[in-house]
Amino acid sequence: MSSNLHSKELRRLALSVLQPGFTGTVAPPWILRAIGEGLSSVVLFTRNISSAEQVAQLAAQLRAENPELIIAIDEEAGDVTRLEAATGATRPGNFALGAVDDTELTEAVARDLGRQLHAAGVSLDYAPSVDVNSNPDNPIIGVRSFGVDAKVVSRHASSWVRGLQSAGVAACAKHFPGHGDVAIDSHHGLPSYDATAEEIAAQALPPFRAALDAGVRAIMSAHLLVPAYDPEVPATLSRRILVDLLRGELGFDGLIVTDAIEMGAVTGLYGIDGAAVRAVAAGADALCVGGENAGEDTAELLVGALVAAASSGKLPEERLAEAADRVGEFARWSAGLRRSVPADPVSRDIGYVAARRALRISGAGDGVLPLAAPAHVVELVPSTNLAIGNETPWGVGAPLRERLPGTTSVRIPRQELTDRPGVLEERALAPATGRPLVVVVRDAARHGWMAEALATLVAARPDAVVVEMGLPGPSVPGAVRLFTHGATAASGVAAAEVLAGPR
Repeated sequence: MSSNLHSKELRRLALSVLQPGFTGTVAPPWILRAIGEGLSSVVLFTRNISSAEQVAQLAAQLRAENPELIIAIDEEAGDVTRLEAATGATRPGNFALGAVDDTELTEAVARDLGRQLHAAGVSLDYAPSVDVNSNPDNPIIGVRSFGVDAKVVSRHASSWVRGLQSAGVAACAKHFPGHGDVAIDSHHGLPSYDATAEEIAAQALPPFRAALDAGVRAIMSAHLLVPAYDPEVPATLSRRILVDLLRGELGFDGLIVTDAIEMGAVTGLYGIDGAAVRAVAAGADALCVGGENAGEDTAELLVGALVAAASSGKLPEERLAEAADRVGEFARWSAGLRRSVPADPVSRDIGYVAARRALRISGAGDGVLPLAAPAHVVELVPSTNLAIGNETPWGVGAPLRERLPGTTSVRIPRQELTDRPGVLEERALAPATGRPLVVVVRDAARHGWMAEALATLVAARPDAVVVEMGLPGPSVPGAVRLFTHGATAASGVAAAEVLAGPR
């Protein structure tokens, strides 16, 4: 009997440290059953969202099983959006806010997002990204960062945390100890942050300290190697980084949640179950899972691995219990935070205000802007990382067509350029004969093929207007250049307004 009771208690503890995703717009039976057995958190993804009303109903269904259930989402606004994945975000992301560098604006945008999340029933947002994007070749952070300067990132991290939490939704600063100075996407491989401890302290840690000072109660770990602290295992699996550095040196006593535990940077080393056990043993309190592996089988695999590790002593029971206690404490605090704030109306106008303020123009605009006739828009389309949904629309063609009827547009991905050498002449230049040409790029400096295509188009049409919707490169050709600092729907509208001129 006592053994059975002990087994049930270990299962409850193991369930309590999971933050799993699931499929569908209503809660599946296995999730509801797991909540009854001790599951304390769930994570919502794009596949769980069809409308604001539906998400609120889903949250109510889940919380009927546990009023303090943590309902998390990876909603950064900007290029990484779940609530607005079908339409594109109506608020610009971090890089645009950092470009404006108005901390009151950043706080207002985050507060407005928080109101939308609060109304949807969300209690924890895996945001903001407080990584300092010090490596321009970074394939995973980029415009998700407030910028390349630690001081800028720090002050906007503080404002974003304050804004979101003032709306009753808990923030989560990520990706500790800093994911900005790498050149590998941790969804697929293991990046290495090769700075010294002194460089990390000066470059990467200040925004986390600022977020802590602003009251953040959750930190997400990064799946990257940081040899200055631990040359052997990624930060998510490193006690030296999670306990000695984050808890000891920075004094953080809140919830440590892992980045998605199914990502290649950690599963390639230990498998998803082995990574989960090692993360909790190293000091993580909650395991985010389900972006790619969202079935009951994955949840049960992780529960089984945690129970077996605790039973064998590989994972000390005290550590598992400590993690579960921290999850419970965070659940109570975040539920109280939600109850303390009324559900205020959402006003997305602030997002468009911010997107307009983030727009920068260079080049001789006289005689070019506003466009004198309907344009032909060519959008060069990169592949996106797993954090940014391929289904999320972006660009300038659609909003410009609304403001300048007769505008045409094409989207050209890399593969089409490779397969059809004449595609730029056929689809980009010929249709633009006698008309304005607008070329839209996204991180052209980071994609050689895109920079080459852009150079070809501008050589043929020196009067072309170029819109860069990613990180501004060192030199962008074109008669006039617009920099939106992000590829959100709001940013596309801001660019279209400048191109079309006053209505």
